[in-house]
Amino acid sequence: MKNYFRFLSLLCASLGLLSIANAQTPLDGLMMPKGEICIALQYDQVSWDRYWEGSTTRVNQNIGTFTKQMGMPMIVGGITDKLNVILSLPYVKTEASAGQLTGVQGIQDFGLSLKALLLEKSIGKGKLTGFSNLSFSMPASNYLSDYMPFSLGFGANELGIRAIGKYELDKGPYLRASYSYLHRGVTEAERDFYYAGQNAYYTAKMDVPNAFLGQVTLGSWMFKKKLRVEASLTAIKSTSGDDIRVYSMPQPTNKVDFDRVEGFAQYYFKTNGGFGLIASYQKAISGRNMGQFSGYGLGITYQFKAF
Repeated sequence: MKNYFRFLSLLCASLGLLSIANAQTPLDGLMMPKGEICIALQYDQVSWDRYWEGSTTRVNQNIGTFTKQMGMPMIVGGITDKLNVILSLPYVKTEASAGQLTGVQGIQDFGLSLKALLLEKSIGKGKLTGFSNLSFSMPASNYLSDYMPFSLGFGANELGIRAIGKYELDKGPYLRASYSYLHRGVTEAERDFYYAGQNAYYTAKMDVPNAFLGQVTLGSWMFKKKLRVEASLTAIKSTSGDDIRVYSMPQPTNKVDFDRVEGFAQYYFKTNGGFGLIASYQKAISGRNMGQFSGYGLGITYQFKAF
């Protein structure tokens, strides 16, 4: 088999919450009031027919076009006005248009996130807010992580900490920036020997590289805060890892970097709760050891007062 490449799996596992949108995600600048709950259901699909082997663009006709679909239920709750909890549990399906390898489907990783509002101050014709977020995810099923690019995720625990700042004008436009550190654990392969870089390892354990993640977003509220639109640039850089070996399959030890652009819109039918709709589009503009993906997302949300 020719070069199988790395991780849209890792991308969706580590950034799955980025493309979900509702009332809050770990990276946005919103907070749910105390006692309010939002239930969201998001569908995302990404695909690619080219990939980066290291920094070199490759085509693999044994796979053709690779497609990954993800259904993501999410619950966001306001513990207090300044502390929110976010829960998620995605279901993932992978497939290819050519070749003999079979895609897989199943539950991916359980995600838990706490977001705190730390700063809120009026400055000029707008308001400056600052947030901190602590997130944790872990595999929720016994999926095979070393089956790239078809695996559901990278099969390791992840602990993330991030800082978020937003300046919003009174009339609606805002600028938001965030910076995160993602600490990843160890995954276990169904083989007891592998190469990583120039070294050989006689073990089934594989270290998944940690990463830094940054995002800059320009957005605005419209129609009396019923419509929210955003344009974002997201970048993730691994702190270690190796490149996909020539004529070899990718593996969880690979160094994954990418830059992604995204457009996002959310419409609320009412300003005080009820149903909302989500739509998004995303595209990788540069990368390393991953697919040159593009894709879209659609979702529905429902927000209500619980206590």
